[in-house]
Amino acid sequence: MPNSPSGTVRVLGIDTSLRSTGVAVVDASGNKLSAVEYGALKNPRTASLTQCLKHLDAGLCELIARARPHAAAIEGAFYSRNARTAMVLGQARGVAIAACARAEFPVYEYAPRLVKQAVVGVGSASKDQVRRMVMTLLSLAEEPQEDAGDALAIAVCHLHSRSGHAALAPEEI
Repeated sequence: MPNSPSGTVRVLGIDTSLRSTGVAVVDASGNKLSAVEYGALKNPRTASLTQCLKHLDAGLCELIARARPHAAAIEGAFYSRNARTAMVLGQARGVAIAACARAEFPVYEYAPRLVKQAVVGVGSASKDQVRRMVMTLLSLAEEPQEDAGDALAIAVCHLHSRSGHAALAPEEI
């Protein structure tokens, strides 16, 4: 993963969902991590699947153009008993991966347990523990919204483990 001329690495963290996708941009300069921006791309309950996916793509493309990350980190697919839920999440993940691919930077995938391990030190940590640790690591004044907090954690996970993790290969996408 390339660094900027200043030696700073910028990572886009993405926690995909159809209705509220968490996004975060985190910089690493040496051992110092800092949140550049974070939030959620929200879709109303009344929006169709097509409208939601289009809005997600547009929001990610706008964020990518503005923040110019070097790489993206995305939470790995989870297994759901509800096939429809899994399919819709897969479609949202596909839109996110495609937006990053168009911008020509690598996408890295992390299992939820690995994100918790990298951020808190325990793979079974609660969401509250992860958010509190993210606040500490990034010196945030207030607790981020849940989806944004998850995206921050995913970006931090990547920055903590970037030396030994490979980008998604074509057969994994």
